[in-house]
Amino acid sequence: MAPAAVARRAARLRTGRRREAGMVTAETAVVLPVLLLVLAGAVAAVTVVGAQLRCVDAAREGARAAARGEETAVVVALAARAAPAGALTTVAVDGTAVTVTVTAVVAPLGPVPLRVSVSASAVAQREPGSVPPASTAGLEDGMVGTEEAPVGPEAVAPAP
Repeated sequence: MAPAAVARRAARLRTGRRREAGMVTAETAVVLPVLLLVLAGAVAAVTVVGAQLRCVDAAREGARAAARGEETAVVVALAARAAPAGALTTVAVDGTAVTVTVTAVVAPLGPVPLRVSVSASAVAQREPGSVPPASTAGLEDGMVGTEEAPVGPEAVAPAP
């Protein structure tokens, strides 16, 4: 091969590599925002699922306490300890069954104005000899007593 042909070929290869270097930058500029969106979606999903599981645990804890005949304030306080912040706890008495529902609104992406409502219910049979929770004692079967769940140190601990 002639020296001039070798020089032209080398020049073409260098130019091609420069174009490829520009393509890497363009591809990164397109892929990076997509990766960030996927990561934000994964974080949001984990946050919502975590809040849902906390609602399930809180409803179970409240239903167990209500089945033992604890007062509604104690049931709500127990549920509040396991529930996400600002959760609403509902206690319903229907015959021998007690249903505790915990509902919370979650902000999965922090300051982004996206809110997701999660809820969980647990049903337990009242133990023999137990009385309905005190604040629902005057309610007829099928009626519901609702209280806002206290959050933080003001939550009341159950009596031993």
